[in-house]
Amino acid sequence: MSIRNHITVEFLSKSENEGFARVVVSALLAQLDPTIEELADVKTAVSEAVTNAIVHGYGENRGYITMDCTLEEESLTVIIKDGGKGIEDVKKAMEPLYTSNPDAERSGMGFTVMETFMDEVQVESIVGVGTKVTMTKRLGTKRL
Repeated sequence: MSIRNHITVEFLSKSENEGFARVVVSALLAQLDPTIEELADVKTAVSEAVTNAIVHGYGENRGYITMDCTLEEESLTVIIKDGGKGIEDVKKAMEPLYTSNPDAERSGMGFTVMETFMDEVQVESIVGVGTKVTMTKRLGTKRL
C-alpha cells in the first residue's frame, strides 16, 4: 500500500490534550471518508491510548506523548509513545479488568477497548523507558 499522508505530533501529558489527539486523528482519517462508526472507533481507541500514557505512563509527572499517524489507501495506523515508567508485564496489563492502580477509579479496560475498536493492537514497553502502542484500523470498503 502507498502512503497517502503522514503526521507526527507531540504534546504534553495533560488530560486536556486527549481531546486534541482525537481531533487530530479525526481530521486525518476524514481524508478516507470513513463511516461514522469507523471514525468513532478510532477516536475511542486513541482516547484510551493517550489516557493510558497520561495516567499510567506519567502519573503525577509531566512528559511528552508522541502521536504518529500514517494514512494509507484503506487503513490508518496510529502510534502513541510515551517516555513514562513503562509496563512491567504487558501481557498481564492487557488482560480485561487489570489495573496497575486498583485504588484509582479506573476500570482496567483500556487495552480491551483498543483491541475491540481497532483491527490490530501491539504494545511494546520497557520499564523506566516508556511504552509504544501501535494500532491499525482497516476501513470497510474501497475508497475512490
